[in-house]
Amino acid sequence: MGKTTSNSSPPKPPEDREKPITGSDVFIEVLRQEGVELMFGYPGGVVLPLFDALFKSPIEFILSRHEQGATHMADAFARVTGKVGVVLVTSGPGACNTVTGLATAYMDSIPLVVITGQVKTPLIGNDAFQEADTTGITRPITKHNYIVKEPKDLPRIMHEAFHIARTGRPGPVVVDLPVDVSTTPMQADAARAELNLPGYRIRTEGHLRQIKRAADAINQAQRPVVYAGGGVILSDASEQLRAMVHQANLPITTTLLGLGCFDENDPLSLHMLGMHGTAYANFAIQECDLLVAIGARFDDRITGDVSHFAPHARIVHIDIDPSSISKNVKVDIPVVGDAKKILTEMIKYVEYGERKKWFAHIDQLKQTYPLTYDNSGDHIKPQYVIDEVGRQTKGRAIVCTGVGQHQMWTAQFYRFSLPRHFVTSGGLGTMGFGFPASIGAQLAHPDATVIDFDGDSSFSMTLNELPTAVENNLPVKVCVLNNGYMGMVRQWQELFYGKRYSKSYLQHPSFAKVAEAFGAVGLTATRKDEVTAIIEQMLAEKKCCIVDFHIEREENVWPMVAAGKGLHEMSGLPAGTSERV
Repeated sequence: MGKTTSNSSPPKPPEDREKPITGSDVFIEVLRQEGVELMFGYPGGVVLPLFDALFKSPIEFILSRHEQGATHMADAFARVTGKVGVVLVTSGPGACNTVTGLATAYMDSIPLVVITGQVKTPLIGNDAFQEADTTGITRPITKHNYIVKEPKDLPRIMHEAFHIARTGRPGPVVVDLPVDVSTTPMQADAARAELNLPGYRIRTEGHLRQIKRAADAINQAQRPVVYAGGGVILSDASEQLRAMVHQANLPITTTLLGLGCFDENDPLSLHMLGMHGTAYANFAIQECDLLVAIGARFDDRITGDVSHFAPHARIVHIDIDPSSISKNVKVDIPVVGDAKKILTEMIKYVEYGERKKWFAHIDQLKQTYPLTYDNSGDHIKPQYVIDEVGRQTKGRAIVCTGVGQHQMWTAQFYRFSLPRHFVTSGGLGTMGFGFPASIGAQLAHPDATVIDFDGDSSFSMTLNELPTAVENNLPVKVCVLNNGYMGMVRQWQELFYGKRYSKSYLQHPSFAKVAEAFGAVGLTATRKDEVTAIIEQMLAEKKCCIVDFHIEREENVWPMVAAGKGLHEMSGLPAGTSERV
């Protein structure tokens, strides 16, 4: 029998022995190297090794109540910070539940990396439990996607995913990760890897000749208009845009996603254009002789009937995505590159133009076609709620929305002055986006006032995320503009389907009581004279607060450019005015 010494120690129990480095550990290290401090998602069987590695990492993980909610949270986090939003979910149904969030981010060019678990590599294609062809499903709605088949490729693919998501025209990238890759032993230094993207080249510097051509066109124009989109915000070019617009003395209108890139309180602002844009912006577009589009893509909600869009104008288009140039509208002077770099250079060449006649005409348009509403009755007008929130927050809140009438009223009546302070689903028009987005925005900026203007139908789609807000002590404020309808659907049914309200009305619970049941604060307003005080109370709350505003049931969004019409063919203009031709 062997003799033991006094300084000998018993063998370590199995749980205390040093574990080998696995793919999961490398995965976490790559996230650390990419600067990830916060991520969102929902666990499941094949991602348990990743969650086990996450357990001892410093990365904060926000557990949503549904994978779609997690993806919207990460999307909003990316929109308000400029960083890449990160999501981790399981295979099969978990991956499929991210599809709406991926499509939302893809349409609006938002940088996300979504990691989806996958069954073991030998089982792929065998209809294994909770297997789905994630890369096949998400290929049309992602900037790029991967499936990791070899453990050695994991660090390179992860680094490439972040690089692709954040560079050029941003977008979501999916990494599908089989469980056996995450459990394979790897070298401790495996997390560092060289990118291998031979066909991926981004042009950020605009061609100087094209920049000078654009500047000359601006200097010569008598009736110019700047049309700025979400690309200005994505490139952090708001400061350069404002400097260029003021230096050249140009009227400017913005898209829905461009709101905040230029101060809407500035006299040069024409506010939003398009289907529910201001009449004066739309008429200015139709009458201008030069249209300078920056970080915008001429989508159908902006142009109306393209054959009648800006009929008298030469068009300058600044965009980082060459495939967007002349895609929908023929462009005269394309400038491909990063908006921030191009505007920085363009400032050197643009000159101040007084253009008294053009600005006098625009002032007359603003006086003739003001953006207004009738607030004389006893019912709560949705525009009044938004006006009052804007007044009490001094226009400095981070504002999120769902999709529908309330989204358009918010865009019209909340005056945005700062970039990355408006978060909404533009291209896909995703109902239910607003509330989880407000959670992501609040996590990104814990000390900010975050408001979600939502519709009753839109809010109902994702109110299951209330526990996420409550357990994370997030003081998000939700203004539910409740008219008992799918408001925009009902408006179209009124205008184009003879008021046949087919399945557009819904029965909802008391949102205030639902909020209280989840541990949030719930308030209800049914009279106009309650609005000011209840908004004061809402803003003072330190907890998540839901306010159910019972608004005028059949209030419509005006003005409106009907499908197939030109921007000058608006309905709902102020009484006593007429459409211009």
